[in-house]
Amino acid sequence: MDPMDLIKNCTGFQWDDGNLLKNWEKHGVSGAECEQVFFNRPLLALPDAQHSQSEPRFFVLGQSDKGRHLFIVFTVRENRLRVISARDMSRKERLRYAKA
Repeated sequence: MDPMDLIKNCTGFQWDDGNLLKNWEKHGVSGAECEQVFFNRPLLALPDAQHSQSEPRFFVLGQSDKGRHLFIVFTVRENRLRVISARDMSRKERLRYAKA
């Protein structure tokens, strides 16, 4: 399935304290900032086949409402987006995003 179609069919987000805390402590990315990325355009969504052993994983390159460029790895559980990790885009990712 196309990751963008998968995102469009989701009804919300699924969070746990571990992921919220990890993303904040390691990269200064809040849950609210992660959620914003999925609603802003442009949004580049692709499968993450390398890390999809136990469940399908995907990543997005996008921007928060404040224009912060983020790389977010996620999966879908129970028709909800579950963010696994979030961080600032690398230089290479920013170039790829700019081409989108």
